[in-house]
Amino acid sequence: MLLNNANILIIDDDEDVLIAFRLLLKSKVKAVVTNKNPNTILSLMQEHSFDLVVLDMNFNGLVNTGNEGIFWLKKIKKQKPEIDVILITAYGDIDLAIRSLKEGASDFIVKPWQNEKILETIREHVEKHKKKQPKHLNLNTDTKIIGESVPMQDVFVKLKKVAPTDANILILGENGTGKDLIAKAIHDNSLRKNKPFVKVDVGSLTDTLFESELFGYKKGAFTDAREDRKGRFEIANGGTLFLDEIGNITLRQQARLLSVLQNRQVTPLGANQPTPIDIRLICATNVSIRDLADEERFRKDLIYRINTVDILIPPLRERGTDITLLAHYFLDYYAKKYGKRAFSMSLDFIQKLKKHHFSGNVRELQYVLERAIIMAEHQLLDPEDLTFSAIEQPLFKTSQKETNLDALEKNTILTVIENNNGNISKSAKELGITRAALYRRLHKYDL
Repeated sequence: MLLNNANILIIDDDEDVLIAFRLLLKSKVKAVVTNKNPNTILSLMQEHSFDLVVLDMNFNGLVNTGNEGIFWLKKIKKQKPEIDVILITAYGDIDLAIRSLKEGASDFIVKPWQNEKILETIREHVEKHKKKQPKHLNLNTDTKIIGESVPMQDVFVKLKKVAPTDANILILGENGTGKDLIAKAIHDNSLRKNKPFVKVDVGSLTDTLFESELFGYKKGAFTDAREDRKGRFEIANGGTLFLDEIGNITLRQQARLLSVLQNRQVTPLGANQPTPIDIRLICATNVSIRDLADEERFRKDLIYRINTVDILIPPLRERGTDITLLAHYFLDYYAKKYGKRAFSMSLDFIQKLKKHHFSGNVRELQYVLERAIIMAEHQLLDPEDLTFSAIEQPLFKTSQKETNLDALEKNTILTVIENNNGNISKSAKELGITRAALYRRLHKYDL
């Protein structure tokens, strides 16, 4: 990206500094927004899409500790982790500036500065920002898998490794996490991408339908068999067969499936001769691998056959900042779909989203935001625009029933910080830990 296409935000309480930046940048960038008050940063970032933020480290003329700059740096990175932030500091605060790099700053500018040096620094970070790894995985279709969280980056790494192979894949995850998108991504990035991709929800098939759907039948095989029909295995020949909800099939169905996978051939109902098949198999289930290991429920030999590699898709509540990324994507998508102007989210709206359990995962988030777009009266979405239906609510409140220690700690920290209106010092004191310890936990839980 060229500098003249960049949108830059400058925050400094010195009007002379802001004027200097405006004069320097106005003819060289697409837009430069300046403001003296750091309290406007988050709202400005909601209203505009910035490629870079330049931030002063001190906003109190009596106290030049630099903590103000680091405080706002963390706020910015929490709202938009991928954005580069350059800090402005005095020559005597170099140690503090170096500390800010550890806290997430991309660079720092020392006062007094040289204009050419500033332009070079800004240009470097603008170009780097646009070259960063995208936060979604583009497929050969219009589908996108969006995520920048560590769990999703792990999924992407594994996907890229296994997709070019012919290994059988088992995709695990709760309902609504996007297992079907991952299956399609594997196919679209495989050597079979130009061959058929055939999906079957095997969990909904009766024993009779299971055989006729998967293996096909010959004319006269049963009363309604008026013509030959290929099964899904034959239709997918040369390509990929995706068996969804594999954990719900019966033991009898498992035995039939295992026989086909072992022999690499199917015998349609009413046929005497088997038909060779060449397919890449992908299966998915919302049943945990531990439950599948119960031999009264699932055959171990079939698990080994379908599970050369397994990919676990994390639930949305464990994906941190992905919630905000996905929210922006769905807002843009549904605004265009319904012919409306672009929407933005207030901080309170985002916080309400992040606090929700999302038992329905990405699918629930998608429907919730579609409903918000349809019903919204204004372009800036507030918490009142966000409603969750009764079926989307968890069966019990996490704070009352949660027994996982990490979840308990996360919820306690959220409650205390909220009660103290975001004051970290008061919150740390109430929790009985140091500020540094609290910051470590905030980073741990992507808060």
